[in-house]
Amino acid sequence: MGAIRDFMATNYRHFNARETVDAARAYEAHLEAGGKMLVSLAGAMSTGELGISLARMIREGKVHAISCTGANLEEDVFNLLGHDEYEVIQDWRALSAADEVALYDRGMNRVTDTCIPEDIMRHLEARLIQRWQAACEAGERKFPFEYLYEILRSGELDEHYQADPHNSWLLAALEADIPVYSPGWEDSTTGNMFAANVLTGVVPHHQCCKTGTEQFAHLIEWYLANNNDGTGAPSVGFFQIGGGIAGDFAICAVPSIIQDMEQPDTPFWGYFCQITDADVSFGGYSGAVPNEKITWGKLAEDTPKFMVKSDASIVAPLIFAWVLGD
Repeated sequence: MGAIRDFMATNYRHFNARETVDAARAYEAHLEAGGKMLVSLAGAMSTGELGISLARMIREGKVHAISCTGANLEEDVFNLLGHDEYEVIQDWRALSAADEVALYDRGMNRVTDTCIPEDIMRHLEARLIQRWQAACEAGERKFPFEYLYEILRSGELDEHYQADPHNSWLLAALEADIPVYSPGWEDSTTGNMFAANVLTGVVPHHQCCKTGTEQFAHLIEWYLANNNDGTGAPSVGFFQIGGGIAGDFAICAVPSIIQDMEQPDTPFWGYFCQITDADVSFGGYSGAVPNEKITWGKLAEDTPKFMVKSDASIVAPLIFAWVLGD
């Protein structure tokens, strides 16, 4: 085994540590059996530079679709363009309201301990506006990720990269030609920019960006196309980082196929793991235990299920390292 795998196998024997190793082993077994895997990204994992490990997972064929917040979608590109201009605040918990105002006045948008410069966001906005305008004029409609794919594919940003492109999970997804769903995209910087530019007349109308329901329909088609019916391979697996809309949007594809489309022979998700620090709460989704998903028609009784209660920025790279054989 690799050094990381050996360390984990030797030391991670109980509690969350054991659950982490079990989830990693099951992920590996799922792929070896011919199953595909969807990864969902909540929060701001791109700014946490999860791409260092996730990009490798995508390039090595161990991730086959992404469902992420709009923030994760855009912040991978922000990091590519402005990594050296980011500011890390070591003692961020001690910031006062006045300190936050000072950051705001300098155009530094804080994500926990990391500040993203506003001008990096405007750099990307200018290029997106060109694509949105052109699509409106041509009568074209695309998903949010497809506009970013266009920009990255063109090479026009290459000279501006400040981060290693091998650490960009979005570039890896482009190279692997996998879909990237971003439910609730309007709740993001670029989603806000899009709406504002339509309202101010810079972009003619909203129709150049496909809707969330269209993304959901595409995901359903992808799920149906990637289940290896008749081969004995498991149905698509689900690896959830955090909670929220990125996870629930994607996992709902299965009950919608079975219940709404009335295709009862459709298999449930074939693997499930969630890494979260959310507590189980009354009515809360992010901390809900996996078995609750059985009642919603998302998972089966015998679906391999894991829930690691920890910081995803620590645990996800460890599971990825295990699967990569490090």
